[in-house]
Amino acid sequence: MVADVAYLEKSQQQISALQTTFARQRQAFQEHPMPSAEQRTQWLKALREALVAHQDALIQAISEDFGNRSADETLLAELMPSLHGIHYAAKRLKKWMKPSRRRVGLQFMPASAQVVYQPLGVVGVIAPWNYPLFLAIGPLVGALAAGNRVMIKMSESTPSTSQLLKELLAEVFPEDLVSVVLGEAEVGMAFSRLPFDHLLFTGATSVGRHVMRAAADNLTPVTLELGGKSPAIVSADVPLRDAAERIAFGKTLNAGQTCVAPDYVLVPRDRVEGFVEAYRSAVTGFYPQLKDNPDYTAIVNERQQQRLNGYLEDARSQGATVIPLHPEPQGRRMPHCLLLNVTDEMRVMQEEIFGPLLPVIPYERLDDALAYVNQRDRPLALYYFGYDKGEQQRVLHETHSGGVCLNDTLLHVAQDDLPFGGIGPSGMGHYHGHEGFLTFSKAKGVLIKQRFNAARLIYPPYGKALQKLVYRLFVR
Repeated sequence: MVADVAYLEKSQQQISALQTTFARQRQAFQEHPMPSAEQRTQWLKALREALVAHQDALIQAISEDFGNRSADETLLAELMPSLHGIHYAAKRLKKWMKPSRRRVGLQFMPASAQVVYQPLGVVGVIAPWNYPLFLAIGPLVGALAAGNRVMIKMSESTPSTSQLLKELLAEVFPEDLVSVVLGEAEVGMAFSRLPFDHLLFTGATSVGRHVMRAAADNLTPVTLELGGKSPAIVSADVPLRDAAERIAFGKTLNAGQTCVAPDYVLVPRDRVEGFVEAYRSAVTGFYPQLKDNPDYTAIVNERQQQRLNGYLEDARSQGATVIPLHPEPQGRRMPHCLLLNVTDEMRVMQEEIFGPLLPVIPYERLDDALAYVNQRDRPLALYYFGYDKGEQQRVLHETHSGGVCLNDTLLHVAQDDLPFGGIGPSGMGHYHGHEGFLTFSKAKGVLIKQRFNAARLIYPPYGKALQKLVYRLFVR
């Protein structure tokens, strides 16, 4: 009882603090509503320097939170894309900020028109636990490049990383510019109810619905980066080693705890056995053993591991064939498993897996594979493996997904010049690179006229000869 009271008191204090911080950021924005390109570039430069200087501490903190996170995976999937994203934005910032000239119709001359890209104000970012650094820094970069103030709610599942990032960013930015918010679910709910000028959420679809409802009360625009079941399609003639190795990389990175990880793979029926062996060879080549292997990332906590074990037990009980690719688990280092003979009734085919389980589903023709994908919710990513360009175009034109890789997995997310975002149940809106700048900016249309006012020709009273001439010229 005492613990419950203390917990509630702490949550209330955190909620009060975040409300105070929001008010301070809003006031600071009103005092400086249009930061210069030089100021924004300096913010980005300072952020980059801080990440580089503290990279070892960040790697250690993330590993502590996971119970073991491969240092190389943190470098490759968190630090490297964060640093490249900062560099990309800083280099192009002046060009993005420049008003874009637009055409004015002859009937409205003399005048000029332009679009001015104006900061929105205070941006909220809700970061998940699976990539706690990259999925906090990525939106932060876009929001700062656009000239905004930013509040970041970190996940309670990564306490070491969250605390370190809070301390790190506090050294770089004043709290009325960038602030990191810690706390449990109650704090997260209060965070999503703040009247932000834009709110970006990355996480589960179920939670995304709650975030969107909370934002709707304030008419806060949202960007939702969700997930879903991202398929991989193996063609009838692609070399199985090529496909299996690249799918295995996408599925084993971070032990499958990636929103764009391949969630299931569609394989021609007569190639299933060959794919299983090629995939087994790829995974065991990456990770010959699990025990004491620093390269092999653990499941983030017991709750997530129990969820995944529940998927396995449910699938086995309904007739699925489970093929573990390693012996028994070592703590939370869960073996990768292939699942054959799965059905739609199994939880593993109803929920986003977010772990090292890969259902393999046979198909007869490419038409059948595309129909299978299209009968389900639109995914965040889709992967096709095959070198026939005609089939590649069919996949691109006949399916919908947030993004696509042809003959690879995951790496489209790391391309700074590509937008990243979902569609339908896998999300809405997008960011990264220029699209991130646009997402966190108001594209304000501006019409400019000076002394001479030709519009006086159409002012009332109506029926004058010049007005009739205007109608004859332009209403046709």
